[in-house]
Amino acid sequence: MTTDAGEGAERPAADPSGGSPGPTGGARRRQTALTGAVLTTALLAIYAVVVVMRAVQLVQTGKAIGIALGLALLILPLLVIALIAREWVLAVRVQGMADELAAAGRLPVDDLPRSPGGRVDRAAARERFGPARAAAEADPDDWVAWYQLAFAYDAAGDRRRARGALRTADRLHRGVSQPTPG
Repeated sequence: MTTDAGEGAERPAADPSGGSPGPTGGARRRQTALTGAVLTTALLAIYAVVVVMRAVQLVQTGKAIGIALGLALLILPLLVIALIAREWVLAVRVQGMADELAAAGRLPVDDLPRSPGGRVDRAAARERFGPARAAAEADPDDWVAWYQLAFAYDAAGDRRRARGALRTADRLHRGVSQPTPG
């Protein structure tokens, strides 16, 4: 249970998966998300294999246009595989960070008001965003601040910046220094 200092009322802690509080809600949501991600990855793997087979067939024609198209088609599946692998690695690391924060009792609580359809109230999300951004700006080397900023971005609807903040949190968590420009 966690307590907000201002409210004084206890409520269940948020699940590290982002699922709803409670005995089974978060675990069920995590399992459904994992199943969906695995199935999507499997479908993309099948697609990549089919494209690679076609590419090899084009290269084997021996004609210049067939070779050029075949080589171009080989690049696409390799790019897809690299991007998917990158996202899986990030997902595993983010889950590790969530588990670490949950064990320390520092996992962000998702208690933003929602519409009947489950969408976060954007005005409330924007109000929470300011303090999260200020914390990350005040201590840019704190991975926890970046982790929390990522979820503030996500709640505010900015998924691109949320992923960027998660990548920064991951880099800081692993102790990797940021490359210097130039």
